[in-house]
Amino acid sequence: MSEPVVESMAEVRSHLADVIDRARRDETPTIITRRGRQEAVVIDIEEYRRLSRLADEAEDAWLSSLAKEAEAEGREGSVSLEEMAAILRAHQG
Repeated sequence: MSEPVVESMAEVRSHLADVIDRARRDETPTIITRRGRQEAVVIDIEEYRRLSRLADEAEDAWLSSLAKEAEAEGREGSVSLEEMAAILRAHQG
């Protein structure tokens, strides 16, 4: 992935198709700013899917390690991996 291009919202509005093409074709993300603050980023859909998979895998690994740790310590009231995932998802929403 190339270094991101930083552009204002106004600039991106004037050539959104080019921004999308750059993300897809050149694998170059565009960071969009509004009033000088970074607000969003445009990336290729495949890169988004890859990052989402990595995040899911990291969460699963973390939950699994927590469950194994709790099981190894023999804590009363420990929950299954599925229960722990449901609790975390409920708190995220």
